[in-house]
Amino acid sequence: MQDQDNTQSQTLRAVLGLRGLIIDGLLAPGARVAEPMIVERFGVSRTPARAALAQLAEEGLLERRETSGFAVKAYSAQDIFQAIEIRGTLEGLAARYAAEGTVPKALLMRMRACVAELDDVVGNLSADVDQSDYVRLNDEFHRLLIEASGSDMVARSLDRIKALPFAAPNAFVQSLALDHASVKKVLIMAQEQHRAIVEAIAQGHGARAQSLAHEHSFCAARYLELLQARDHAIPWVAAGTDG
Repeated sequence: MQDQDNTQSQTLRAVLGLRGLIIDGLLAPGARVAEPMIVERFGVSRTPARAALAQLAEEGLLERRETSGFAVKAYSAQDIFQAIEIRGTLEGLAARYAAEGTVPKALLMRMRACVAELDDVVGNLSADVDQSDYVRLNDEFHRLLIEASGSDMVARSLDRIKALPFAAPNAFVQSLALDHASVKKVLIMAQEQHRAIVEAIAQGHGARAQSLAHEHSFCAARYLELLQARDHAIPWVAAGTDG
């Protein structure tokens, strides 16, 4: 079990690190990405390196080369905003199905416990906070939301859109300084939405749960806007194709 936990921890470190390199432009579109670089750069073994490459390929940040290995992809800003909205639409359906169905009490307790843990992380935001804690818990919240929906169709559809660019809930978080006032504001708002979604589900308010979950997805769009407001261009957004 300890070996498995260590592998998962290394995989998360590699995913966050590699994703950050791409978003910050340190790996430009078309750049080749291979296991040895990940192993050396992030101090992980080859298995987590391979897993990180596979996950970022699923997220659409990397594409398989015709020969071997992976390369960084480029997208338009319109592609990214549309991917975010598609995820939000599906998660809105998941929240509505959860509210209109019968979510086991144990699952609701896990969702509330996840929100409580996120409270601790968001309440202590600073540049020194380990961002992996937020990423891990945010991923867990979204996973629990899909589980609560009880819908295999929604789960499968969300799984498929991982291949859309930057559709993941945490796509931009690690590229922004956690102590930045604007980032704090978005994270605090996102956390209140987490709490409101769970309570809407618990009270059986389907339309409200759906609306909240859909709106929640646009936190990712706000992160992208903050990145666009920085002094330098976003390298992985193709010039002249921001729609």
